[in-house]
Amino acid sequence: MAERIYNVLFLCTGNSARSILGEAILGRAGQGRFRAWSAGSHPRGEIHPYARDLLEKLDYPVGSFRSKSWEEFAGADAPQLDFVITVCDDAANEVCPIWPGQPMSAHWGIRDPAAAIGTEAERRLAFAEAYRMLNNRIAAFTSLPVSSLDRLSLKSKLDAIGKM
Repeated sequence: MAERIYNVLFLCTGNSARSILGEAILGRAGQGRFRAWSAGSHPRGEIHPYARDLLEKLDYPVGSFRSKSWEEFAGADAPQLDFVITVCDDAANEVCPIWPGQPMSAHWGIRDPAAAIGTEAERRLAFAEAYRMLNNRIAAFTSLPVSSLDRLSLKSKLDAIGKM
């Protein structure tokens, strides 16, 4: 019997960098087990150029990513979400809509690479660091035996991953 596919939404404020990176990484790493999306409370409307460049260099299909509002995932025709993961402090402190089906939520705070200052190389390094942190956390997440854990154990493990 095929294992269930879990739907995961990565949330951030602008949906231009961290949440897009999370969507990309989980889309690849969790293929066949997880389906990933991203959204923002105040989407910028475009992916940050450095995030796009990094994903292109790592052979992700960047044409499929777009900056969008979390409202797209709160409607009746939206996918039923199993997990909602915030990846920035702003989103964690905002009031989130009530998600149909009460998905499990976790906060994996990552510094905003779009806010990095310095030379171009230093700013691009901030994007690489955000990618590295998300990649490590998503690797831990995808290794969890999700279907065999009770809700409390799973929530505890998700929260621990966010502190990595």
